Amino acid sequence: MREFFITALIDMGASLILQDEDGTYVCITALPPQWRLEAGARPTDESIFGPEIGQRLTEIKSTLVKAGDRADLEIEAGDDSFFEFRCRLVEMTDAKLHLITVVIDRTEDRRRERLLRALLREVSHRSKNLLAIIQSIASQTARYAGTLDMFLGKFRGRLHALSQSQDLITDSSWRGAYFRDLLKQQVDRYVQENADLVRVSGDDVLLTPNASLHIGLALHELVVNAVSHGDFLQRRRPIEVTCTRLDTPEGPMVRILWVEPFGIADADDIKAVKTNRFGSTVLERVVPSSVNGTAEHEFGQAEIRYELTFPLEIFD
Repeated sequence: MREFFITALIDMGASLILQDEDGTYVCITALPPQWRLEAGARPTDESIFGPEIGQRLTEIKSTLVKAGDRADLEIEAGDDSFFEFRCRLVEMTDAKLHLITVVIDRTEDRRRERLLRALLREVSHRSKNLLAIIQSIASQTARYAGTLDMFLGKFRGRLHALSQSQDLITDSSWRGAYFRDLLKQQVDRYVQENADLVRVSGDDVLLTPNASLHIGLALHELVVNAVSHGDFLQRRRPIEVTCTRLDTPEGPMVRILWVEPFGIADADDIKAVKTNRFGSTVLERVVPSSVNGTAEHEFGQAEIRYELTFPLEIFD
């Protein structure tokens, strides 16, 4: 039975110490590797656990005076390890009092607690960022929406695009989202039956969570505008989308280029198309500023171009 109990204690990450009523060590099992009793040394709290921990243990043990008394102590043993000491005064069958101390390794528990706290702080931080983005979207949509129905239609679409991007971020354990996945989400929703008319080339860059949310929003605006106010579906001329990673003296950058064919007759038609296309503020101001980049949105007689360039954050 001795081997059975010792093995069980080791598996539990626990050590058992028994002292008689005079404080003399009677038995020690499965002592953690952080502490060792030198050969020939008399086992005491201080000789085993060192002066600092030993003194604290002696102090709490001195408060136990009758059977059933108990005291607990948590110890940081260095090298990022934590231990819990549970001291209990018990009466044995011979009516003598003995002190039982159970030492439990709580290192992994503490690490999980720290990780959970860090995750909760991260979730709180990202939730606040997401709420700020939603507030900005609502404000910009309301500013340029002529009616309540127009506001609701635009706002719901943008909110859905945001939620789709958030799903990709969550699936990647908050690392971000790949550019092509962000584009595919919008294409599948609005031009699924004509997905071949949106062609993508270049690098499939992994974007940060913040960049993913805003780039996803920009792609939503571009796809919706193309479907609502463009003629690429009727003319069967594909939209060309390119994502390129650039190495510059200032660091890695990302350039996203959207080229949409469009048959516009004259300057008045160009002005009318630009006026009808909602989301210009989002594309030209909100998204670029949110990713510390720059954007160019050009309406020509043959095509509509949107180019966004911004710094690429490198993942470790």
